[in-house]
Amino acid sequence: MADSCLTGFAEEIDDLAKEYESMKELHKKYKDKLEEVQSMQKKCATLVGHQKKRYKQIAEGIKEKSPGLSGEEKAKCNELKTLVEDRKKNCIEVLDTLPRSNNFLLSTTLGPVSVSILSKKDRFAYKEEYERFKLYLSIIMLVGATINTFFIKNSEDMSQATPTCPMNSPNRLGRICDACYHFLLVWFYCTLVIRESILRHNGSRIKGWWVVHHYLTVMLTAILLIWPDSVSYRMFRNQFMLFSLYLSVVQLIQYYYQSGCLYRLRALGEKSDMYITVEGFQNWMWRGLTFLLPFLFVAYTWQLYNAYSLYHIAKHPECNEWMVPVASVIFLCLFLGNMITTSGVILTKFKAMQSTSSSPKNKGS
Repeated sequence: MADSCLTGFAEEIDDLAKEYESMKELHKKYKDKLEEVQSMQKKCATLVGHQKKRYKQIAEGIKEKSPGLSGEEKAKCNELKTLVEDRKKNCIEVLDTLPRSNNFLLSTTLGPVSVSILSKKDRFAYKEEYERFKLYLSIIMLVGATINTFFIKNSEDMSQATPTCPMNSPNRLGRICDACYHFLLVWFYCTLVIRESILRHNGSRIKGWWVVHHYLTVMLTAILLIWPDSVSYRMFRNQFMLFSLYLSVVQLIQYYYQSGCLYRLRALGEKSDMYITVEGFQNWMWRGLTFLLPFLFVAYTWQLYNAYSLYHIAKHPECNEWMVPVASVIFLCLFLGNMITTSGVILTKFKAMQSTSSSPKNKGS
């Protein structure tokens, strides 16, 4: 019986011999092609670097010579400027398909591993996965904030303190749940910082403020995590949990708006020759954005209210923690940055849309 089984295995191995040899040959070709692609990538990167440097020098030379030129020479100069700008744009498009070295944050966190996404389709997929990640974590944070706000009382309010249940009585379950929730926030925003750095590395035009915003939020959530269970913490705890609950709802609304924009941009990009980036902005986006903006501005105003509340808590006679004034300053910075950046973006986009709609071409159409 054992001999027949061994004979069967031997026959199966013989049957696989051809496929095995074919696999080895294909793998060898694959390695050769891979080395060839890597070599071509290095050559392309060198050529693009040289081209960009030379076009920059030419553009500077044209700029220096242009003031003293005659009418015909100025026309020729403008043609050369246009040609140089077109070539520079083409060089950027070539660079988008080549691996790039990581920035400081990615180098320190991930090491020399390349995070360049060379295909536009893969970039869309990564952006969509990034939005889904925020969706799932927003749902988890919504559930956590709901439980901490309505089902787990870390402490009673100052007005509800009694001799049998003073304010300094410990509540280990509530404090453990709070710590777990704050740790989740720290991990979430640290992960967002890394993922957004990968998106920026691959060409996403995420405004610098939103990167700074997440750095500040990491600092804020870390402060909440190490904030001891004191009178000042208990005075602010329920307000922050309600704020987190509302913010999670806003993030869910924001996800559906951004995922809808991504879906439409992908459809437009696949059905037309016009190159549209993930961060593009079209007229039809206003319909969803006007619904989202009031929720965002309420969240920003709540950040200002948190800063104001923490400022008053810092003046409480029993408040000795450095976390209170620092958290107040961070909330104030978040409010100012969010309001200024969002208002500026809306104003810029609105002006751009107005100028586009009032152009002669659009009027004629």
